[in-house]
Amino acid sequence: MADNYLEKRYEEVFGAGRTKVKRVGHTLDELLTRNRSYRGYNKNYVVRRDELERIVGVCNKVPSARNQQVLRFRLVTHDTGADIVLRNIKLGAALPELHLPFPGTEPEAFIVICSTAPESRMVDVDLGIAIQSMLLKAVEMGLNGIVIGAFNKGEIERQLDLPYEPLMILAIGKGAEKIELVSITPDQSHAYYRDKGIHYVPKIAAKNLII
Repeated sequence: MADNYLEKRYEEVFGAGRTKVKRVGHTLDELLTRNRSYRGYNKNYVVRRDELERIVGVCNKVPSARNQQVLRFRLVTHDTGADIVLRNIKLGAALPELHLPFPGTEPEAFIVICSTAPESRMVDVDLGIAIQSMLLKAVEMGLNGIVIGAFNKGEIERQLDLPYEPLMILAIGKGAEKIELVSITPDQSHAYYRDKGIHYVPKIAAKNLII
């Protein structure tokens, strides 16, 4: 009976006479498409510390340049310094007339990314890998985020009492915006824009990325 069960399971997964991969969960393409930069969040959803821990948890599984593993993370929630971060960041720099985020849609959970080593090409490699991996994990969990590079480093470091200089900040929450990708050619404008409440993000078509 055990042999027959295993044989049936093999056929279900691989099919008869051909290899067939059984899909589990979201595909990478789906996660990447949903991984957009949200500048407005649903205040009714409060991100918990354990959710931020799960997001940061991917970082001991991803590659690291020379395996130095120099990145460190400060988790900031609604009750542990979110107001400090909010006072010292800027969002929506390409749409200054909108003054994003709109009142009542501000993010209230953050991951402050620091490094135990001075910033360098190698550290930046780690930073990029970690950021993308964490945001994909957030999307998998039904959350959203944005990478914040415009912030007052000195004040963030001082007011959060960080032992290392902050490099980047991720805002995490339940996105409250509609975002759509727009396919463009390399010579068209790359600037994101909004129309009738929808945030449009131009992306160069894949065929134009190949040289």
